[in-house]
Amino acid sequence: MANPKNQEKSGFSDLRNAARLSVAPMMDWTDRHCRYLHRLMSHHALLYTEMVTAPALVRGGALHLLDYNVEEHPVALQLGGSDPAELKAATALCVERGYDEVNLNVGCPSDRVQSGAFGAVLMKTPDLVADCVSAMQEGAGDVPVTVKCRIGVDDQDPTEVLPDFLEKMRGAGVTRITVHARKAWLEGLSPKENRDIPPLDYALVHEMKRVFPELHLSINGGVQSPETIEEELTFMDGVMVGRAAYHQPYDILGHADKRVFGDAREALSRAEVVLAMEDYIGRHIASGGKLAQVTKHMLGLFAGQPGARRWKRVLSEGAHKEGAGFELVREALPR
Repeated sequence: MANPKNQEKSGFSDLRNAARLSVAPMMDWTDRHCRYLHRLMSHHALLYTEMVTAPALVRGGALHLLDYNVEEHPVALQLGGSDPAELKAATALCVERGYDEVNLNVGCPSDRVQSGAFGAVLMKTPDLVADCVSAMQEGAGDVPVTVKCRIGVDDQDPTEVLPDFLEKMRGAGVTRITVHARKAWLEGLSPKENRDIPPLDYALVHEMKRVFPELHLSINGGVQSPETIEEELTFMDGVMVGRAAYHQPYDILGHADKRVFGDAREALSRAEVVLAMEDYIGRHIASGGKLAQVTKHMLGLFAGQPGARRWKRVLSEGAHKEGAGFELVREALPR
């Protein structure tokens, strides 16, 4: 039976629906500027922060890592950690800041994460993960605690490991889980190689939805197009998109509200999305920020379109220069 403290009672009444399409947490990519841009393209998709470590918040006092724009809702913060008490305290800090969800990272294979005994290595200790999420729920109040995991690591047999892991998460009161449909190899592959080399096993993840019908399960890994999103939603409750949502954001998000969420509102065009960033960029620069900190996330907006190469070149060459402002963005717009 689900823990009542983990029911879907965020500031958004239908967070489970928002999770039909989400943008994955990606280090160095899904910062607040990226999320603001993505929100202009989709009113409904669930956006995730970069992973923030619980020690950085609780021991390091790095509360600036929790900053976000109010326009980003619904927005979830992903935590990394393996100490239940520390994760509970970090979750409470996230909830105080108004995040709609707190997610535990059980999928990242990087050396830095492994050395901290969290991320994908936690697939080896599901009982510890259950203790972690139970503690997080105590710190979360009514805000849902979720998990993002792999199908297994190293020599584990995913057909044995994944159902056992999901069973333990269900027993701990977790109701929403995202499964990256690849193993993680903690030795022998780099984090980048772990995103491509281990084969995808969508069939296993689909089977988990049949075995655990009461869980809201999202699939992640290798999703490149709106067509794949729609196809996967015939099997799964949700789809999480990573690199494609960053490198081709308009392709994934530009018409997602209509195609995924049934929202009849007219979508902004690519150029309209750019122009809608003007005030945001102006405020960022006025507060001491640099144009390139925002425009680096906009380089893929015109992917596959006429003028895309010039758009990327003008911004890449000019946005870091002293005094660069929105006039450079206007100049770069495809004509």
